[in-house]
Amino acid sequence: MSSPTVADIFRAGFDQFLATHGPQPLQHLRVASAITACRTPALGGTRQRCDHCGHEKTHFHSCRNRHCPQCQTTARVQWVNDRLSELLPVGYFHVVFTVPSELNPFALRNKRVFYEMLLRAVRDTMLQLAADPKRLGADIGFIAVLHTWGQTLTDHPHVHCIVPGGGFDARRQRWKPCQKRFLFPIPVLRALYRGKFMALFCQALHNGSIALHGSLAAFADQAAQRRLLDQLYRTEWVVYVKAPFAGPQALVKYLGAYTHRSAISNRRIVGVTESAVSFAYRDYRRGGAPAQMTLGATEFIRRFMLHVLPQGFRRIRYVGLLAARGQASRLARARAFFRLRPLRAIREMEQTRTWVDIIKELTGKDPLLCPACQEGRLQPAGFVARALPLRR
Repeated sequence: MSSPTVADIFRAGFDQFLATHGPQPLQHLRVASAITACRTPALGGTRQRCDHCGHEKTHFHSCRNRHCPQCQTTARVQWVNDRLSELLPVGYFHVVFTVPSELNPFALRNKRVFYEMLLRAVRDTMLQLAADPKRLGADIGFIAVLHTWGQTLTDHPHVHCIVPGGGFDARRQRWKPCQKRFLFPIPVLRALYRGKFMALFCQALHNGSIALHGSLAAFADQAAQRRLLDQLYRTEWVVYVKAPFAGPQALVKYLGAYTHRSAISNRRIVGVTESAVSFAYRDYRRGGAPAQMTLGATEFIRRFMLHVLPQGFRRIRYVGLLAARGQASRLARARAFFRLRPLRAIREMEQTRTWVDIIKELTGKDPLLCPACQEGRLQPAGFVARALPLRR
């Protein structure tokens, strides 16, 4: 018997979810449709036949939706390999920027605006401190990845960053390492980040970019807004900084697991019934101890839907030396300082890898080896017509 999946939960419970929670945004319906149709006859497929024994096998197509937990393996592996090729031979840090829980309702009802503010505040904070000669005085390059969930699928917007322990001094044409435990004093980093975000948040409230509907309607009152802002300024915002225990390669692979899907993986689903879902999680209030939670199917789907991103929103940002406009020159100069191969040459070698090579690397198995006779090779044998989609 196959293990339960998020797709199983949606197929069994999405109609009840709609009956309970009412009409949903079009983007949510598209995600649900993609997940339920993924790797089923609804999307069609390809047939393969063994050239030795004639055994036939059908592969149904993936939905390729970025929220689907069983999609885009090849894209994820390619992203990880590209990021690994960009790593410099220096120490790296894992930096996490969070926001107080009082801001969660604003994020849920203004996703595009709020997440953009969060990523911009992180970017501006890091670049400003790096450029300050009293702090580092060099160009840094880092990756910022937006996560919107906690271990139990509740809303918890935060940004993970992969940050090198230094920067490139363009004037002296040399690498400038950090001299202390981290690039900048953590209290300074935390305070500047809070100030950057709050300036953007106040501006958004003032110009109406933040919509105050639903439970946020109470903050249309200026006195209520002032009380909220005072509370946020008094709160000590959490910014977590740590050198990755297993090295930057492990951190890249960890983040890579979430760049092409959302919220929860299929391997965390423990059991599914007609009305309930059990899944594994880590309880960080008990030091990250393994735990298990059971939710009603509609509540599980509701929590999953909290993390559907706006159409076209970029959850991964490349900053400084890694920005698209800087890679051709600024990053190239930094790599030349360490006598590393040009990225172009590395990428050209990567392009020779096929999906077969990637599956072999991940599973240790040849996906084209016939499962019946274990001797022949599976060859293309035709297509399976696409059926009607489950939902549009």
